[in-house]
Amino acid sequence: MDEKNIKLILAYDGALYHGWQRQKNGVTIQGVVEKKIEIMVGEPVKLIASGRTDAGVHAINQVCNFVTRSKIRPQDMKRGLNSLLPDDIFVRESEYVPLEFHSRYKVKSKTYEYRILNREDPDLFLRHYVWHIRVPLNVEEMAKCLAVLTGRHDFSAFRSSGSGNLDPVRTVLRAELNGPENGMLKLVIEAEGFLRHMVRNIVGTVVDAGLGKIDVSGFKEILESKDRQMAGIKAPPQGLFLMKVEY
Repeated sequence: MDEKNIKLILAYDGALYHGWQRQKNGVTIQGVVEKKIEIMVGEPVKLIASGRTDAGVHAINQVCNFVTRSKIRPQDMKRGLNSLLPDDIFVRESEYVPLEFHSRYKVKSKTYEYRILNREDPDLFLRHYVWHIRVPLNVEEMAKCLAVLTGRHDFSAFRSSGSGNLDPVRTVLRAELNGPENGMLKLVIEAEGFLRHMVRNIVGTVVDAGLGKIDVSGFKEILESKDRQMAGIKAPPQGLFLMKVEY
């Protein structure tokens, strides 16, 4: 029986999961979705994603694929999976793709959005989806810092230890700040690739600029230093969303 490659686009709320990657001692997105696929196709599958998301991180459009010998049509796969999956994971699209398609290795760019609620009062119903910062942030200075990131740079200053990426050079296509709207700030970064915790480390440092701890020249120095110790804290995971993957 011929093998078929099926691409899925998933949306998920990562609040209750230990990230994307399958683990022995934790519930993960990959682990849950793989089990439901295997129920449908009756064989083991390996679900490959465009990239791993950390515990607590969300996705609007996570792209993944798996190879199967099943004759179940993609539209029926979508319908069946959505009936089996928990309410915090949803299959947005399902389609056949060529066997050579690989969700990770074929990526041209990915877009992440980080959401900050910048006002005195929290929103209890958004606590799993924003970083709440009570003190007013200097939005103009934050936007200037983000603009520094566009282009090709060594992002070692924003790479967490334990990264498997040997090459710290990445190309950022877009880095901008939207808002505030009702206190909500959205930091958007599109790049050809990302290092471990790169977006969250950038956000933590940009917030330092918003708090007046550094200015845009200080931010440039941090980027050029290639030293993680000079950068700010790693922003908490719940404000981060994988928005889009381009192939």
